[in-house]
Amino acid sequence: MSAELIIYAVVAAGLVVWLRNILGTRQDGDAERPNPYLRTPEQTAAQQSAHDVGPMSPLTDGAETGDITAGLDRTMSIENDIAQAGLMEIARADKFFKLPTFLTGAQDAFVMIVEGFADGDKELLSELLSPAVYKAFEGVINQRADEGDKASVEIHAIRKSEVMSAEVKGKMAFITVRFTADETSIVRDKDGVVTFGDPDRVTETIDIWTFGREIKSKNPAWLVYETREAEGDELSGSTVPETDKDAKPKKAAAKKTTAKKAADKKTTKKTTTKKSDK
Repeated sequence: MSAELIIYAVVAAGLVVWLRNILGTRQDGDAERPNPYLRTPEQTAAQQSAHDVGPMSPLTDGAETGDITAGLDRTMSIENDIAQAGLMEIARADKFFKLPTFLTGAQDAFVMIVEGFADGDKELLSELLSPAVYKAFEGVINQRADEGDKASVEIHAIRKSEVMSAEVKGKMAFITVRFTADETSIVRDKDGVVTFGDPDRVTETIDIWTFGREIKSKNPAWLVYETREAEGDELSGSTVPETDKDAKPKKAAAKKTTAKKAADKKTTKKTTTKKSDK
């Protein structure tokens, strides 16, 4: 075999490995996406042991109150001391609670829910949303299907996730997070014509979601109990989508997220837009 053929063989082998690495990697939009809050078997077993011996103990292993912020990356923050105190209350009730792990899971859930909503993935949404919020999302998905519209949303980056509040209410823990994200969202009608959004623009959006879970539950998942938008420095009221007013819950309601905005062509939103980097 000539030296030239050997070189070609090496190059071809390298391309095969590269393509396999690229094509074989599951992306955010692929099927069978993992639960962002799934614990390892070891963590689950440890939690079960804690339940067997009684109530969860306060933070142990030398953990101090200031450690709640340890491990946060540059996109993660806590808005104020009151929110931090609430997080410490949750950490004392659940010794497995780690803020960096929670916020990483919350960011993953944000992407999965927004893009899943656009795709009409009811099965995924039912696993990540509280029943009341899911019902509101489902109503918009059904209306969109009836009208023949198709939504598309891509989250390019989550610039910031900031804890606004945290508290324990009875058996439940709730954490409210403000997400600042860059995304592209469009809606096409049944003829494929773009009726909302611009596929060539990236829009900065700010959404506020409240996550909750039963503290002593064996299920590690935090569900979304409320979504709303930030308007300037004030929080807008919490409402369900216009297409599902009758489903409005007493304590938890869903407001159109950016994905829902894409489903409602009559609604406009004040956001900063910029041309997508190519």
